[in-house]
Parts: sequence; C-alpha cells; structure tokens
Amino acid sequence: MRRGRLEERFSLLGKEGRKAFIPYIMCGDPSLEKTGHLVKLLEECGADAIELGVPFSDPLADGPVIQAAGQRALDAGVNLRVSMEFVKKIRMQTDLPLILMTYYNPVFRYGEDAFASGAPAAGVDGVIIPDLPVEEGGPIARSAGRHGLDVVFLAAPTSGDERLKKVARASRGFIYFVSMTGITGAKLDMSEELKASVSKLKLASKKPVMVGFGISTPEEAATVSAMADGVVIGSAIVKAAREMADAELREYLLALRAAIK
Repeated sequence: MRRGRLEERFSLLGKEGRKAFIPYIMCGDPSLEKTGHLVKLLEECGADAIELGVPFSDPLADGPVIQAAGQRALDAGVNLRVSMEFVKKIRMQTDLPLILMTYYNPVFRYGEDAFASGAPAAGVDGVIIPDLPVEEGGPIARSAGRHGLDVVFLAAPTSGDERLKKVARASRGFIYFVSMTGITGAKLDMSEELKASVSKLKLASKKPVMVGFGISTPEEAATVSAMADGVVIGSAIVKAAREMADAELREYLLALRAAIK
C-alpha cells in the first residue's frame, strides 16, 4: 500500500531531524474563502500538516475561542459534508497533509463506512474524533484503514499505562497527546507528569507523538517540541487569525515554526 501523506511527512521530518508543526483552524470561520486563504498562509509559514476543525453544535472538548469559531462556521452553513467538499477543492492547490477534527455525531449521521471511504476520496489524510475513545473506535479504524484514512486517537495525562499502549497501537499517522485535563485554550501546565506520559508513549510505539492543548507562545512550543515529535496549536492560532492582520499573523506563525526545532 502506498504511504499516506502523513507517514511521508513524518518520515521526511525524521530524516531531517526536525519536529512537526501542526496548526488548527476551523473550517468555514468566518467563511470558506478565508479558510482557503489561511491554508495557503499556514503552508507558506512552514506547517507540516493542518488540522481542520469541523463545526459542531456541542463541542465538548473545545474552549470558548474554538466554540465561537465553530458557531461562526455553523452560521455560514458549514458541516462535515461541506468540510469534505472544501478539502476536495483545496487539495488541487496543496499537497500538505490535511486532518479533520470532528465529533462522532456528524460521522455517525454521515455513516461510518461512507465517511471512511469518502474522506480520503476527497483528499483528507486523517481524522481525529475527540469524543470517540479508543475502546470504541475499532470499527471505524478498521474501515478507515481499508481506505487509507489515518484515525488518530487521543491520550491524556489521566491515561494509565495500559490505555497509553492501546492508544499507541490503534493510532495511525501519529499519536495525539492532550497536554492537560480540560478544554482547548486552557493554560498549559508543563509538569513532570506530562514529560513522563510522553516518554511512555514513545517507548510504547515508534509512531510520532504530537502534543496539543494549551500551547500558545513560541517559548511553550519550543519546550513541548523538545519532549515530543511535534506540536499542535489551535486556540491561539484561531484567535490570532481573527484579530491580526496578515503581516502580523505571518510573523507570529513564523515565530512558532522557528521555535519548533
């Protein structure tokens, strides 16, 4: 089977001795045109992959910044189907790995098998479903695997050793370690437990370990990337994209990229 874009990107990063920078933006916030512009800007600023949020009415893992972004996207008529159509169009302009972050309800309503085949056909490389625990994700993971779609599962500071191993075995593309128990946008707590958990994941699997939630400054990004294989940054970028002019936003993104050595 041909290697997917995520596997190819992480392989290249490994050869070059670099860490991954994966920014998150909300698809359709405040418009699909703006999202397309941000995808191009993020690629120009050194993103290694982009996480595209799919707006949902009950985003239990999201803090106020991303909740507000999701509501703006919902108001613009964006949903899972529209997000996949957006990826299909933007795929003609970029070969960067694109990962959807969606909740399980939209996938269930779309149909697990239909999503597992339709997403990669549209150009989606991976999916993160934060409210789908690894213990219940087997069916969609198997279906996605048949179609070349990487399902990324989440581990958290509260995950015990056995659960960390389950997440490591089940995840494809990379392993997503949530840096805190809480919602997106909360303040990062750089604890010894965080370092220990990331170390356990790296011992349990050779798959890349990405750390996200609570990272907003270049200094925080540098600290986290020193212990992991890369960094996911969401709320801070969503906020910056809304408040900053393009020149200021570009400067901020380049500073993040430079900090993730």
